[in-house]
Amino acid sequence: MISVKEAKEILIANCCKSQLIEVSLFDSLNLFLAEDIFAPINVPSFNQSAMDGYAFKFSDIESKITIIDEIAAGDLRDVEIKKGEAVRIFTGAKVPESCDTVVMQELTVVESGQLSVKDVGLKIGGNIREEGHQINQGDLALEKGTKINPAAIGFLASLGVVSIKVHQKPRVTILATGNELVKTGNTLQKGQVYESNTLMLQSALNNLDIEAETVFLIDDFEETKSAINKALDNSDLLILSGGISVGDYDFVKPALEENDVEQLFYKVKQKPGKPLFFGKKNKKLVFALPGNPAAALNCFYLYVQPAINIQLGNPKPFLVKTTLPINQSYKKKSGRAEFLKAFSNGNNVNLLEGQGSDVLLSFAKANCLVFLSDEIDNIEKGDLVEVHMLPG
Repeated sequence: MISVKEAKEILIANCCKSQLIEVSLFDSLNLFLAEDIFAPINVPSFNQSAMDGYAFKFSDIESKITIIDEIAAGDLRDVEIKKGEAVRIFTGAKVPESCDTVVMQELTVVESGQLSVKDVGLKIGGNIREEGHQINQGDLALEKGTKINPAAIGFLASLGVVSIKVHQKPRVTILATGNELVKTGNTLQKGQVYESNTLMLQSALNNLDIEAETVFLIDDFEETKSAINKALDNSDLLILSGGISVGDYDFVKPALEENDVEQLFYKVKQKPGKPLFFGKKNKKLVFALPGNPAAALNCFYLYVQPAINIQLGNPKPFLVKTTLPINQSYKKKSGRAEFLKAFSNGNNVNLLEGQGSDVLLSFAKANCLVFLSDEIDNIEKGDLVEVHMLPG
């Protein structure tokens, strides 16, 4: 059995970025840039009016100025104005090179085609977005490892970018084992439980924009072995739920061995989620998670999600960590780490009731996990603790 620190080190050493592919900008949401992108143009590519108003020469600000033309956004003409002249202009329109200032229309008076500027605070260059105001051609636009969000898509589109290089999403299969499991929507009999882990894990994968194929198995060695073999052929990452302990009906570990899956670690000194298996076959990763729901989700966030993040090129694959004072005292066993479901308001952190490996109610209310390393025995109210923030 290994420590949490050792498990994460093994994970990092055995996970690598997936295949490099090129995708359209529209299909890149929540992926990570696999290369630096440099601006191919200035943005904006011309001096642009920041508002509806009038463009003129600042030296004429004290005079009555003759309005000679009108320029709307998208007007490609090169309009020349002389001293004492102005043009009506609209937001986003190209400012004539012979103009150096724009005044907003609300701070003007126009009578008989003559403009009077009433903006006493206006300075030369006012209300003009200069060419290259946002970024200049050749400058670094977004660096490698940047997560593509809607704003990044909009920004890259403004540069004329149509496709980017990213790392391919892994194909994922979830295998759920257990004779006691019943799909929701069916009648539940005594001795049976509704199967929740697959929906939970699929939802956690959806947060990463990853889809998964789900297969349900009875507790049978040959069926488990066959399903693992098929999943390894069709997937880049295999997640198993349940059947990884040492009971008479736990067939996952021997079935993995029969499929030549290399064991990288099995059992971690942590609560919840001690019976966690991590292995690989060639470049394909395999995680066998405990069957208890809270333990399974805990292991997903701590190990599976980081593995996927590494594959996608996320430079910060693990949960975001911070340090906060805790509002309760707590006693734990030494020699193993604990991840406690908790809620933080940003200033401190509260442990939630229901820390059992089967309890999802407290996990549903949690926004973080308090991490107590194996060296820690007791904590007192007000002590600073390590907090791992859960995905929103």
